[in-house]
Amino acid sequence: MGKRLFIKFIITYLLFFLFGFLFLYFYGEKAIGQNLYQREGQELYSEATRLANFYSKEENGALSLDRLSKEMEGNIHRSNVEWTLVDKDGKILQHKGKDNLSGKTVSDFDPTENGGKIAFRGNLHGLLPEEHILAQAPIQRNYQNLAYLILHKSVAGIEQEKAMLFSIFYRGFLAVAVLSLSIFFVFYFWVYRPLGKITAGAVHYAAGEYLYRISVGGGDEMSYLADTLNFMAEEIQKSDDYQRQFIANVSHDFRSPLTSIKGYLEAMLDGTIPKEAEEKYLLRLISETERLSKLTQSMLSLNKLDQGSSLNRSNFDLNRMIREVCASFEMQCQKKKLGFSLVFAEKKQMVNGDYPKIQQVFYNLLDNAVKFSKEDSEIQIRTEQKGTKVLVGIKDQGIGIPKKDLGKIWERFYKTDISRGKDKAGTGLGLAIVKSIITAHGENIDCVSTEGVGTEFSFSLPAMERVEE
Repeated sequence: MGKRLFIKFIITYLLFFLFGFLFLYFYGEKAIGQNLYQREGQELYSEATRLANFYSKEENGALSLDRLSKEMEGNIHRSNVEWTLVDKDGKILQHKGKDNLSGKTVSDFDPTENGGKIAFRGNLHGLLPEEHILAQAPIQRNYQNLAYLILHKSVAGIEQEKAMLFSIFYRGFLAVAVLSLSIFFVFYFWVYRPLGKITAGAVHYAAGEYLYRISVGGGDEMSYLADTLNFMAEEIQKSDDYQRQFIANVSHDFRSPLTSIKGYLEAMLDGTIPKEAEEKYLLRLISETERLSKLTQSMLSLNKLDQGSSLNRSNFDLNRMIREVCASFEMQCQKKKLGFSLVFAEKKQMVNGDYPKIQQVFYNLLDNAVKFSKEDSEIQIRTEQKGTKVLVGIKDQGIGIPKKDLGKIWERFYKTDISRGKDKAGTGLGLAIVKSIITAHGENIDCVSTEGVGTEFSFSLPAMERVEE
């Protein structure tokens, strides 16, 4: 990421304030200046009209220059305003301002020269030394214009007010620009630095360094994103570890029977095994190939389950299935003097599921129960419906599973130390397949075991939905 994002933010910030300043300078100053002149003209005109109307009324007394001169200062409600009283011929009757214009004449005086504007800019045809903004109103008696009252204010004074006003604006704008620098600190500490850490973490993860952890606090979205990436890396690391372990286990489980097959065949070819004993070793070869076939079939089954293969659901009698699976273990049970105890709450227990896959669940669980049960013992299988679920339990009186291994029995290729000695032909995939099938049906399976006492697997299956007539 480098510093590019931070530089972009700085450039955006500078451009924003540059354009803001240019807008304020070129457009804002003009607009506010026009508004200021318009307001001054309006107020001058209102003041001139008010005073002219006052002195136009006869009840307010006779007009005299002395009276106007004395009263005008008190009657004008605005500061820095000069006034001039001009007769209809343009002669200045009275003037109050910086210069003494009394007695002078406004050349070519025309009361209508402002074109009907309430205020206009001028200098009384050169009598005023600088430009003013002027507003005039007639003083009338008996419907005749006796004189014209002109209120005027220096444009220089208005410009000074405008400059002062804009000075305040510019200082305020500068203060906002400086204060807004705090956004940089917020951006840097709350966005840029966490984002930099997250980016660094992503680079490590892209390089396969999944043990790297991103440390971002604050409890905000950045922290949540960092935690999510950490979790993702942890899961990927677990997946990688699992894949490595999976390959190692597959290689080991394939290598052992292949080594045996190769050894037996070489012994037959070089005459180490006598002709009369070949049948015995051929049976062993068949056993090893069956072991390879079983391992391959188990891996294919797991692969299909991992890919989310669809279930071919149907309604069937679970109790009948259990009896059929138990019958397939008749020979093994006779050798170890084992018996099955079937405890069914109902004579016929209908469930909804994938028949071949549920059959495989029972076969795998009963296969383990038979292999690890003590001689002359009993394997109990029970079924019972609870609401929309059918609860199943398979309990043996075998060697049990060590407590430290209970949480790992569902892992692929996992075997306890005890089972490795008793089940050399096992693949270590049986319980993983059972777990995947039950999970695919949206159900749960649990295991309770006591070492030296026995093991019980409990799981649920969806009961057959009853159709109301």
